[in-house]
Order: sequence, then C-alpha cells, then structure tokens
Amino acid sequence: MKKLMNGPNITALTRIAALGALAFLGVNVSPAYAATLSRSVDVSGTPSAVWSMIGPFCAIKDWLPPVGTCTEKEGSPPERTLVTKDGKATFVEALTARSDVEHSYSYTFKSSPLPVTGYASTIKVLAKAPGVSTVTWSSTYIPDLGKEQDAREALTGIYEAGLATIKAKFAK
Repeated sequence: MKKLMNGPNITALTRIAALGALAFLGVNVSPAYAATLSRSVDVSGTPSAVWSMIGPFCAIKDWLPPVGTCTEKEGSPPERTLVTKDGKATFVEALTARSDVEHSYSYTFKSSPLPVTGYASTIKVLAKAPGVSTVTWSSTYIPDLGKEQDAREALTGIYEAGLATIKAKFAK
C-alpha cells in the first residue's frame, strides 16, 4: 500500500477524483439551452393585404384571440403591453426590428408570465403564389429548467391560435 501512495500516484488519484466530481456535478446540473419554434399558415391574400391587417404592432389584439388590450408606448425601442381578455396575464414586448417592405417585424419579451427567458420572435409575410401568402411566426427562447414542455405547449398554442385567426379573416 505504501508503494501506491507515492507522489505521482497521489497526483493521479487527485485528478481522477476531481474529474469524477465534475462528472457528477455535470449530471445533476443541466445547462440552459435555446429552443426554437416556427409555425406557418397559407392565407388567401397578397402580402400587402395581409400585412396591412397584421403588421401594425398593436394589431395583434385583432388576430390573437386571448389578447384583450394592446397599448403602445413610444420610445426606443417602441413597446406594447398586452393584457389577456381575462385580465390574468400581461406581456410587455419591445419591437426590435421592422420592415414594411419585407412585411416583417421582430420583438422580444421584456416581461411575460410564460416560463421562458431570452425570447425573440419574428412575424413575416411572404408571397407563395398569386393571391396567396404564407405567414410565419417563429422564435428562439430559453425554457425555464423543468418547464421545457410547458413553454413549448404554451407558445405553440398561442402561435396556432393567432395563425388560425389570420387564415379565417382572409378565407374566401
């Protein structure tokens, strides 16, 4: 046993123990990771016609069913505050990019009841065929630890409800 406890062996054992401790910690602590989500719908209408209905920053109250009110605040960047119809949830969002020519805008959450951080989203309208446009709503976000499925389900429900309403408004 004395032979094993010499200098080089102690150093090697210390390194192995340290690596084992790091491996153990790594198993119990999950790093945050970015998730993505994208949903699209084809609608009957030109990109300009669709954009004129959904493009204004607070027009979201007209096509996202849970939203009861939208209040815009001028500034740099402009913000909107969304309150659900039942008054139980409030979202504060900042406009980060906008192009009326490309029929798109991007925004981030400043505050939200959803279990996410680092949320950044874009809504865009592209021509698909004559008289048909594709509306795409996409995002990246970091779900709260242990709430990954809740975050994805909540955002998917929001996106699909909004896109279904847009499609219905342009149905022929």
